[in-house]
Amino acid sequence: MKTSIKLSIFLVLAVLMSCSKSKVPKGIFDLEKMQAVYWDYIRADVYANEIIRNDTNRNANRENIKLQQRIFILHKITKEEFYKNYDYYLNHPSLMQEMIDTMIVRQQKKIEILREKKAKADSAALKLLDKTLK
Repeated sequence: MKTSIKLSIFLVLAVLMSCSKSKVPKGIFDLEKMQAVYWDYIRADVYANEIIRNDTNRNANRENIKLQQRIFILHKITKEEFYKNYDYYLNHPSLMQEMIDTMIVRQQKKIEILREKKAKADSAALKLLDKTLK
């Protein structure tokens, strides 16, 4: 009887642990940290390739490297650590998908908040204009 209770408890704990938040091995950034670094990395890449590329006085590749170095300093990591972690996430598609999905949802929320603020500001401006015209 005691053995079956211990076995049941062990099985329940094993199931709970396997269903808990995705775990990554030691030396690999957790989802939140990787997400923060990767988001900044993507933004820097877009900036370098879409904005700087059109500036004939600047080299987009050189600027991208400088931006990446600043991102690594900001997040207190090395280039090697980033690429090691990036490779890990690429080789674990479910983790990569979870990270990207969360990034998209967060961005959509930020956009919605900005739209709401703009709508409120536009509404306030219209009310002020309406009062002024009366």
